[in-house]
Amino acid sequence: MVAICFYFQVHQPYRLRNYSVFDIGRKTDYFDDNKNREVLRKVGRKCYLPTNNVLLDLIKHHPEFKATFCISGVCLEQMRDYMPEVLESFKTLAATGRVEFLAETYYHSLSFLYDKEEFESQVTKHTELIQELFGQTPKVFRNTELIYNNELANHVEGMGFNAILSEGWDPVLGWRSPNFVYKSKTTNNLKLLMKNYKLSDDVAFRFSNKSWNEWPLTVEKYVDWLNSNNGNGEVINLFMDYETFGEHQWEDTGIFDFLRALPHEFLKHPDNSFVTVSEAVTNFPVRDEVDMHHYVSWADLERDLSAWLGNSMQQGAIRELYKLGEAVKETGDEELTERWRRLTTSDHFYYMCTKWFADGDVHKYFNPYDSPYEAYIAFMNVLNDIAIRAKVKLSRDLTFRPVTAQPSTHVLPYMDKETSREQTL
Repeated sequence: MVAICFYFQVHQPYRLRNYSVFDIGRKTDYFDDNKNREVLRKVGRKCYLPTNNVLLDLIKHHPEFKATFCISGVCLEQMRDYMPEVLESFKTLAATGRVEFLAETYYHSLSFLYDKEEFESQVTKHTELIQELFGQTPKVFRNTELIYNNELANHVEGMGFNAILSEGWDPVLGWRSPNFVYKSKTTNNLKLLMKNYKLSDDVAFRFSNKSWNEWPLTVEKYVDWLNSNNGNGEVINLFMDYETFGEHQWEDTGIFDFLRALPHEFLKHPDNSFVTVSEAVTNFPVRDEVDMHHYVSWADLERDLSAWLGNSMQQGAIRELYKLGEAVKETGDEELTERWRRLTTSDHFYYMCTKWFADGDVHKYFNPYDSPYEAYIAFMNVLNDIAIRAKVKLSRDLTFRPVTAQPSTHVLPYMDKETSREQTL
């Protein structure tokens, strides 16, 4: 038998406005409320509402159909503020009992890499919001952009989670298949589900690509590929951005018709089924251990961290951000701390990416900037302002590297951590 495990990531950041050096010390309206409202409502109309309606209809007509979501806290906030009917539609799905919600960092951040205490605080905050909104206590964790390694797995198990998700990357799996349940190395019993990136990306990225040699992707063809895993796999993990439906793949591509028809065609095979993430790790045995020393993500061709930390702008910005965090929280100013935490969202560093490969459009999709350098300057100007306000509240100097000049066409000269010089603000 073989089961499909559908997992969807849902996330929208609080985008910064074009905050200039002349705003530092004068304005605290860091975030572009109009842009954020516009994007959320656009995606809500094109993706969230229609796809939720499709899933609800599938649940009604196919008792076997199930799905799993992970929605960032900052996205849930924007749904509440800008399009509450979207949030209500997710609550309706939750009420069916056949949709699971996972835990992640509230701000969709890279905090595990820089501040374990902040990481735990963000995960706790997110878990509490999921409990409040959907009545579920998540026992499975999904880190931002499926970033994963042994250290993370060990830490997450210590926080009480029983399973985690990761990318099923060939150099890690070797001869093994992602279509089984694994155990994370260095943990006692943390289950690991790994994305089948080939079958997932056939839908998420290649569905409307007319130059693809398998285009058009019909339901019958796709289900044949899924069925070929019977006897050679137990759970096929189809992990993708929820915006695949209606936004990345527009309605006129036939993506909604494809989704509507998939369960009926797949369930024609008597041994096939659907499972949530928790059901997958409960229903199927652990087949092996996976040892992953280096961080792996689901981003880019390289599946590493370079989309967020690949150049000196990104490295310098995030280093200064987390260095400032302790002082910001020490002020006791909840509003200032919330603004700082919104800066931890990984998208801000994604927008600073200077590498453009075959998936460059993914980097640029909801990017409000014309260049990565503009993203860097706006971010650092905001961080400068937060540093000034923290300094005033604490009545002491802070170690911080302010940025006041526009960059040239070259990456700004942030040095490596070992050689950088700090200056006092």
